[in-house]
Amino acid sequence: MVMPSSLLPSTGGNNAEGRRLGLGGLNDQTEAGMEFRELECFIVLGEELHFARTAERLYLSPGRVSQLIRSLEDRIGGRLFRRTSRRVSLTPLGERFLADLRPSYDGLTNAVSRAKAGAREVAGVIRIGFLATPTDVVTGSVSAFERRHPECRAELVEIPLSDPFGKLRAGQVDIAFTLLPVDEPDLATGEGLNRVSYRLGVSSRHPLAARSSISAEELAGVPLIGLDGPAPRAWREGTAPSATPSGRPIPRAGAVATSQEGLTQVALNRGGMLFCTPTAAYHRRPDISFVPVTGLPPSILGLAWVRAAETAAIRAFNETAVGHALGRAVLVA
Repeated sequence: MVMPSSLLPSTGGNNAEGRRLGLGGLNDQTEAGMEFRELECFIVLGEELHFARTAERLYLSPGRVSQLIRSLEDRIGGRLFRRTSRRVSLTPLGERFLADLRPSYDGLTNAVSRAKAGAREVAGVIRIGFLATPTDVVTGSVSAFERRHPECRAELVEIPLSDPFGKLRAGQVDIAFTLLPVDEPDLATGEGLNRVSYRLGVSSRHPLAARSSISAEELAGVPLIGLDGPAPRAWREGTAPSATPSGRPIPRAGAVATSQEGLTQVALNRGGMLFCTPTAAYHRRPDISFVPVTGLPPSILGLAWVRAAETAAIRAFNETAVGHALGRAVLVA
């Protein structure tokens, strides 16, 4: 017997009757919710053959149990129980109905239990996006996660610098390392995993290449390479600001989609590009100088995921990454 769709539980409300099944509550106002409660009450009374014990199991009063059984009998059009002052027993109709209903009822409750267990399980595969540079914040977080949750394998997927959220929204990654803050209503974010300074990447032939540092105001004299593609405006400003802190305009030197494209343009002396300190260290090369920049807000790396697609594995990875960052003392650099 297949449970009719009209007998499936509603997800609204928060009453006690659904707690035995772990259904999170049923809606008293819907016919679908009422029918399911009637069936649950019938199943339990068929097991107990005692109104008081049935009421105790379902967190109901005996009067409510009687009301639900009468309502179900009215719907079916026949008596399901014989009631006397001494005992309760199933009628032949009740016995047949119980035999037919039991497999579907058990299947539904087992499905709910399995779904709840699956929602709490950290297993399978989690796809993690990273922005071009697998620094220790990235690789260390992945390693710590796999040690803590050996049943869940982490797969790394590169995220284009010019489209930081596209793969998240397309479901191609589950969670992604990103620059904070993120002002996207459909995305949730975790805590900052580091807080680091910027360096200006310039060709080793550039006049600023030999400087020990430059101020943010000096960027007004350095054409910056910006980003191509669908990156939000705030993201573009964070990676290539259009003005110095005092408001002086910063000229543009074209746009790129990836960090590697930007590094190539920098090496060809076609403009400068801002990189966070760990990324600059990762990409150290003889034809590019990375000059520290003072006076800019710090670069903060964190994690983002689609709010509506949050899972136990996503929560566990974010928690692990935060713990790894604190343990490695990388919050300030």
